[in-house]
Amino acid sequence: MLENVFKEKSAFIPFIMAGHPTVEATEQAILALSEAGASLIELGVPFSDPVADGPVNQRAAEIALNNGMNLGRILAIVKSIRQQGCQTPIVLFSYFNPILAYGETDFAIDAKASGVDGVLIVDLPPEEGETFYNQLQSKGLAVVLLISPTTTPNRLEVYRRVNPAFIYYISRLAVTGAQKALSPELANELNRLRTYFPKHPIAVGFGISTLAQAETVAQLADGVVIGSCLVDMMEKEGLNALEMQAKQFVATIQSRYPNGDR
Repeated sequence: MLENVFKEKSAFIPFIMAGHPTVEATEQAILALSEAGASLIELGVPFSDPVADGPVNQRAAEIALNNGMNLGRILAIVKSIRQQGCQTPIVLFSYFNPILAYGETDFAIDAKASGVDGVLIVDLPPEEGETFYNQLQSKGLAVVLLISPTTTPNRLEVYRRVNPAFIYYISRLAVTGAQKALSPELANELNRLRTYFPKHPIAVGFGISTLAQAETVAQLADGVVIGSCLVDMMEKEGLNALEMQAKQFVATIQSRYPNGDR
């Protein structure tokens, strides 16, 4: 299903944390983001040691865990929204530990059965996880890989072997969360990356929080990931504000290339 996400327009990819601010709000937020026009939704799996996340997402994970959110409940939520007719692709954004605790084979089977489309594992590089990534793909789940500005050419060759559905490019060498300005080297970095992945879509995330930043990234990348600002808004202002903000991001990002002319 992910092959259609980037075909006709620049993709708006929102991130929310499952179980935050409440378990019930997660399902409602997925449906609201889908209605707002999200191209794909990243659904965060809360973990007790989220080393790649900034303060906002760390707090969200803590709240979610205190609410009793776990991988099994997340898969049940995905199954429920599929039964309600929501077709927006969902990629689980997880650390490896919750998957390991669930059981790798069981996870691959159950995630596919629930309606999950793909998986991004923050702390499982291809050098260590190629076998498991192959297992996920054999079950019909897409694999998404994180790549940073410091990923070496030798490692990029390993990443290519995995054949990810798309690349999630980290826009800065830091944890998630808002930033004042984008890297002035972003265009050059993406051009370099495309020499290794000429046929793979590239989405950019980490630190993109304003409409202006989203508009700039939409001119350079195939997708724009918006996370912490939506997570924060959902907690402080509620679902209506989340949906309104999502619609503004959709209009800004997709208006750049309304007919897929990139």
